[in-house]
Amino acid sequence: MSNLSNFVKRIRDIMRNDAGINGDAQRIEQIAWMLFLKVYDAKEEDWMVDDLDYVSIIPEECRWKNWAVDDKSGNAMTGDKLLDFVNNTLFPILKGLEVTPDTPIKKAVVKTTFEDANNYMKDGVLLRQVINVIDELDLNDYDEINAFGEIYEGILKELQSAGSSGEFYTPRAVTDFMAKMIQPQIGEKMADFACGTGGFLTSWLNELKAKIKTTSDQEAYDNSIFGVEKKQFPYMLCITNMLLHDINVPNIRHSNSLLHDVLDYTERDQFDVILMNPPYGGNEKDDVKNHFPSDLASSETADLFMSVIMYRLKKNGRAAVILPDGFLFGTDNAKIAIKKKLLADFNLHTIIRMPHSVFAPYTSITTNILFFDRTEPTKEVWFYRLDMPDGYKNFSKTKPMKLEHFAPVMEWWNDKEEIVVDGFDKAKKYSIEDISARNYNIDLCGYPHIEEEILPPKDLILQYREKRASLNTDIDRVLAQITDILGIDLTEED
Repeated sequence: MSNLSNFVKRIRDIMRNDAGINGDAQRIEQIAWMLFLKVYDAKEEDWMVDDLDYVSIIPEECRWKNWAVDDKSGNAMTGDKLLDFVNNTLFPILKGLEVTPDTPIKKAVVKTTFEDANNYMKDGVLLRQVINVIDELDLNDYDEINAFGEIYEGILKELQSAGSSGEFYTPRAVTDFMAKMIQPQIGEKMADFACGTGGFLTSWLNELKAKIKTTSDQEAYDNSIFGVEKKQFPYMLCITNMLLHDINVPNIRHSNSLLHDVLDYTERDQFDVILMNPPYGGNEKDDVKNHFPSDLASSETADLFMSVIMYRLKKNGRAAVILPDGFLFGTDNAKIAIKKKLLADFNLHTIIRMPHSVFAPYTSITTNILFFDRTEPTKEVWFYRLDMPDGYKNFSKTKPMKLEHFAPVMEWWNDKEEIVVDGFDKAKKYSIEDISARNYNIDLCGYPHIEEEILPPKDLILQYREKRASLNTDIDRVLAQITDILGIDLTEED
């Protein structure tokens, strides 16, 4: 392909003329299913070379090479004929593929990828033009496929500004930092139970790849990831992402990690490493909360995922998890119970306070990275405030966070020491006794110079709601202590 950097722009320019495409989210979803079929077709060619008995799960008429490729003979489908084939043959057949428990994962992913996919384009001529641009990709050219990996990363990054789809993208600098600090080892299995487009999975693979020395190492690498994604669109992107990273059997489930009783998990359901940015800000229905012990049954999505993580981390396993400030300062009953369990059953050794706007423009809520392992109860927790880099007032789409911005914390990591800047704690160690005395409010080493910032209405409401709940709990606790000291029983009637 002559100009990979122009790839997305060419497709965008074509799609702008199609009445069926309404906004970035639909445009990217349209690209996604075509890219999947193109990439899957290239992988099948490889599988057929390695296995002469290989038979595709996709009927011949629906394989990319048999309907999408334009051989310039003038016979390629276009216009109404192409539109009719895609809408009335291709999609119904792929959605209706017969899959059983015995179907290999690399075949079953075709049906799960297309279960809720849609063709939005209404102009068959424009659809043909888009297909031709995508088909120009030479997925047998090593240099080109590596270059395309960068383009694909750019497509995923665009999700940040694609409305509600933005929740599926964690900045690459953040996922790379977390994977680097967790230090992957050959033979370990890593999981992300809300994996979105696969950012943590690819950062893990990239970090692990340098350690491959033997064929058995390669086999362990190929089987080192596990992901779960609830929503169809990011699931499709994640599968394609894994295929592009040469994971021929992408162990990614299209499911909801919260719809399973956590008490039913056994050692077979546990992992050596968990890397996650759980969805937050959402409220779950009562039937979801029924899958958790009553004291851990929060209505906040991120809290529930923390419980899943704790039940699915192996003994001696390691985890790095992104959580909003509300988890740190929250002192409602469920949050306290979750934090007590975390500190009693795990070693929460480090919390990195991240600067604001890391996830802009999707959300302005400030977040933190919690590093813990399942080795022993927590004795002390180190907090480190990562300040905004020099020259930056905010991160943005044009000035995103970079891995180099984590350099200060990486330098501090192996030789932790307390740091005070302008009279405020930047890095400090707190004992478990300190934390208990604070009623498990671990909003520590925060940002001292609060600049006035206008939050989007949703973020503002979420922030106020969490702070109000925390304050109400603190007030109730203090009142209970006072009435107990005074011997007053407020339940008595006059």
